[in-house]
Amino acid sequence: MLARAITKGVQVTAESMYQEAHSDPGSAHYLFSYRITIENHSRDTIRLLSRYWFIYDSLGDCHEVSGDGVVGRQPLLKPGESYQYTSACPITNIFGYMHGHYVMQKSKDESLFKVDIPTFLLEVPWILN
Repeated sequence: MLARAITKGVQVTAESMYQEAHSDPGSAHYLFSYRITIENHSRDTIRLLSRYWFIYDSLGDCHEVSGDGVVGRQPLLKPGESYQYTSACPITNIFGYMHGHYVMQKSKDESLFKVDIPTFLLEVPWILN
């Protein structure tokens, strides 16, 4: 299931996938990968400077993660361009969710703005059965 958010002409689409081969339910370790697509529909050239995540599991635990760029990069997106990356996140239960924001910078005046990352689910495939 895809989740989408648009902020100031920047669309962020997120999709998660359970990584069964890298999970160990007996040790309360569930690994999820997620694919993010960022599309610049604005009139400005922008650079992704940093990220800020809130990661929750069904036990009520919340982890906050922040840092420069994404997967070691700070992509520059001209109008009409997109950038896609994949990363991963472990949680301690069969269900959780993530959301957050990116800090972007406009090239023309170096002003900063936040772009929402939509809430997306982290759930093992059999949870709905």
